[in-house]
Amino acid sequence: MVAKQFRTEGKILLVDDDPGLLRLLSIRLRAEGFDVEAVDSAHKALGSLSSFGPDLVITDLRMDKMDGIELLKELQTRSPGLRVVIITAHGTIPDAVTATQHGAFGFLTKPIDKDELMTLVDRAMQVSGTVEVAEDWAAAIITRNQAMKEVLRQTKLVAATDARVLITGDSGTGKELLAQAIHAASDRKDKPFVAINCSAMAENLLESELFGHEKGAFTGATRTHDGLFQAANGGTLMLDEIGDMPMRLQVKLLRVLQENQVRPVGSTKARQIDVRVISATHRNLQDLLTQGHLREDLYYRLNVVNIKLPTLNERREDIPLLVAHFLQLISQDADQERKVYAPEAVEMLVTAEWPGNIRQLFNVVRQNVALSRSPVISAELVQQSLGEHAGKLASFTDARDEFTRNYLSQILQITMGNVSQAARLAKRNRTDFYKLLARHDLNPDSFKRR
Repeated sequence: MVAKQFRTEGKILLVDDDPGLLRLLSIRLRAEGFDVEAVDSAHKALGSLSSFGPDLVITDLRMDKMDGIELLKELQTRSPGLRVVIITAHGTIPDAVTATQHGAFGFLTKPIDKDELMTLVDRAMQVSGTVEVAEDWAAAIITRNQAMKEVLRQTKLVAATDARVLITGDSGTGKELLAQAIHAASDRKDKPFVAINCSAMAENLLESELFGHEKGAFTGATRTHDGLFQAANGGTLMLDEIGDMPMRLQVKLLRVLQENQVRPVGSTKARQIDVRVISATHRNLQDLLTQGHLREDLYYRLNVVNIKLPTLNERREDIPLLVAHFLQLISQDADQERKVYAPEAVEMLVTAEWPGNIRQLFNVVRQNVALSRSPVISAELVQQSLGEHAGKLASFTDARDEFTRNYLSQILQITMGNVSQAARLAKRNRTDFYKLLARHDLNPDSFKRR
């Protein structure tokens, strides 16, 4: 007889000194497809943290030696972003308040109602999770997103070479952080990493900063300046927003890349350099090529390997991890107690729109910490910070309906409202196709050309 296979929905660590409750909860959660590990003490739970890697911890409040609140505090230190649900037979208001103030995601009382448990678990799983311990070179990049993991895989491969890399992605997605990771994973890691924003300076100043200048080369040049290419010799130079570099400097940069030599402004002597160049931009370089704002030969010199970073909206599962990381950083910098978000506030952050990506998220967290008078940051405060960007992810049903409606509209446009032809393209019979059109309020006549 073949055993029934369940789809794994995530890992849950159960902590309770009541063996009967442990067994009951384990059965319920495994039946729902969760991978469950059950332990009878907080100390055993901490021991299972690294080996099991839970996405959620459900713990009893009243336990010997270390209670649920103490376990919660320790988990927040060891695994920021991991959600914790507290259960107890003593369901008093003070217990609930204490648990919430210390950052518990939710609070349940014994006997535990199955529907209430599963509702809370499903909510927690949407905004919880742990990140695998990254290698040292990628320690600053916090993610459990598959697209970002693929980026890190590419990064590790390209770091082992001296190939030039072009990092593309929207503003605030972490392009400089990735450039630093490439440098840290390379043989140049013990040499300098230098970064410059090509859009932040006037042309003459940018030229001097990059290539250096001789004393007296221009008004104000009171001393010799080596420039960033020489400062990064043996290491890595990141040229951020390369698409904004003036055309005259593009010509000079191209010569440096071809000859591995740099000639400072006002000098007749070139200096040999050994620098790996990583460039980055949020702009569409193909458009700049077409418009004549970027030299084609420079583009191909820089774009040996292209790595594209996903937006924060494309990696929403990382938001709780990033938020927990930012809260930790802010508390350390300010030397104050770490604040936490209310569960509803975390859900709001996860479902919001982030046009400014990770940089915008960090600014929102920093603002929330500064304005919150309570150790628990409320959903109302998050709403104020997000303003028009506060949103809600579409449900699966709504997303499916929108896809179906768009698909049917596209087919009707292709066939100019011919239902028989559209049904054949969709591989559906005419009757079913008409039902689909009616369900989505689509009139084939409106697609016919007059």
